[in-house]
Amino acid sequence: MNLNQITLPITALAPAVAFYKSLGLHQIVASERYARFELPEGDATLSLHVVDNFMPTQTLIYFECDALDDKVRELEAAGVVFDSQPTDQRWLWREARLHDPDGNLLCLFYAGENRKHPPWRVE
Repeated sequence: MNLNQITLPITALAPAVAFYKSLGLHQIVASERYARFELPEGDATLSLHVVDNFMPTQTLIYFECDALDDKVRELEAAGVVFDSQPTDQRWLWREARLHDPDGNLLCLFYAGENRKHPPWRVE
């Protein structure tokens, strides 16, 4: 099994598309109420769907970046606002968090080998 995509609910397509493009995602599908993006690496995609009855979600989407601190500085220089700067976490990941225009929570992180093989991994 392979993860194909995550679809996020949004209220307005244009600002959401601009935001995700500013993160470096490449738009591959466009319609009046839907957009889909390829990520710079990997096979999974992200899609956005305009919904009539938007309800905030507690879902947290993680995007891994090898050079996290550099990526955060680059995005901030382009106007992206982060809620938190890159910080080492007790679960051995370095994370920076932000929200998209609709309040969907995102995390840019670097975990290296600990992403799939932390010291407490269950075999």
